[in-house]
Amino acid sequence: MFAHRVLLIAFLSLAAAPSTRAEPIRTHPENPRYFLFQGKPTILITSGEHYGAVLNREFDFEPYLDELQRRGLNLTRTFSGTYLEVHGSFKIQNNTLAPPLDQYQSPWAKKDGKHDLDQFDPAYFERLKAFLKAADQRGVVVELVLFCTLYNDDLWAINPMNARNNVNGVGDCTRQEVYTLKHPELLKRQLAFVERVVKELNGCDNLYYEICNEPYFQGVALDWQARVAATIVETEKDLPNKHLIAQNIANGKAKIENPDPNVTIFNFHYATPPDVVAMNAHLNKPIGDDETGFRGTGDRVYRTEAWEFLLAGGSTFSNLDYSFTADHEDGSAKVVDPTPGGGGPVLRAQLAFLKTWLERFDFLRMRPDDGSITIARGEPDNGARVWTLAEPGQQYAAYLRGGKNIALKIALPDGSYTYELADPRNGETLGNGQFTIQGGHHTLGLPDLAEDVALSIRRAPS
Repeated sequence: MFAHRVLLIAFLSLAAAPSTRAEPIRTHPENPRYFLFQGKPTILITSGEHYGAVLNREFDFEPYLDELQRRGLNLTRTFSGTYLEVHGSFKIQNNTLAPPLDQYQSPWAKKDGKHDLDQFDPAYFERLKAFLKAADQRGVVVELVLFCTLYNDDLWAINPMNARNNVNGVGDCTRQEVYTLKHPELLKRQLAFVERVVKELNGCDNLYYEICNEPYFQGVALDWQARVAATIVETEKDLPNKHLIAQNIANGKAKIENPDPNVTIFNFHYATPPDVVAMNAHLNKPIGDDETGFRGTGDRVYRTEAWEFLLAGGSTFSNLDYSFTADHEDGSAKVVDPTPGGGGPVLRAQLAFLKTWLERFDFLRMRPDDGSITIARGEPDNGARVWTLAEPGQQYAAYLRGGKNIALKIALPDGSYTYELADPRNGETLGNGQFTIQGGHHTLGLPDLAEDVALSIRRAPS
């Protein structure tokens, strides 16, 4: 009897204990420009594969995620499977978004050789959830992109939502009308897919949704995007977890005038220079640069894009890394022309250093600062300026692209400060020391820079 009573008390105690299940990634309550993930302030930085990890059955995603974990990178951008590409799309070599058709994992079941948009394939959700779980075990957040612009007729010709490819007879329209409210039967299937995904993945903490990749091309309607976002919110209304929603706004830059209230994260592609961060500072929300490319296969342009964007106050940097392929899931494939981007182990190591360097600061307390650290003299490379995050009088994180005979004018509140210079290419320390400001400024000379330099300044202990 006593043993039974002890067991009953133990059971009731466990039942009454609060849940320790992690809350999904969300904006940080102290600074909503950044994230809170697994109890820690978070900036999302990665160099990830071309979005086919789930829909391409030839792609073994565990070695891929192992490589991200090994580098300390914490994001992967992944397409849901409602879109796929063909061999040769955008001149990408060994494109993970272009599996052989017999290796394409569609969300929808097949019937008589065609897709049935009223029946989901259980194998799809098994693979999708296995991917989320494997990413979670490695501390990697998944940006799940639900839909993607249909850029050309070749892509529309193989898409399951094309009436020629499904048994339902829906999608008998031009590709420019697929993501609009003009075709109710097609819209019904799209929203049913969204609802099912949201329900299946509600328990995942390492997840946020993006409505559509590059919707500013080929007729993707704003009211359709709003409908998808509203469907996510409505579906989660009575579910335990609520996930963030991202919207892809533009290539380069744009000012957001009337943001969708259901959207929290605003993503841009090829956001260099990072003017878009200051343009949308009024939102006080995370701003992401979540696709890079079309600037050659070298590392430097993508590394400098990352440093400038995050030191301008961005929250997310997602480099598109073409060294991950279905036969080199560890990211060891050589990236060659005409592939329209870069990637590889060296760049991933450089981005890993950027992430650890930023995490040494209490970045929640920092804001973009244009005036405290400026170029006093010298020949900056390509007219580069200094990009700085600052907690005035306490800590400063600054970045400058290369140049010769450069000195920085450092105008800070009175006090003593320590500083350290680092090489973003390899993390090596280039110099350090201490200076005091009393009613003026300090001039700090820099070594001639082959490429770029990172500068950290902290108030010295009294």
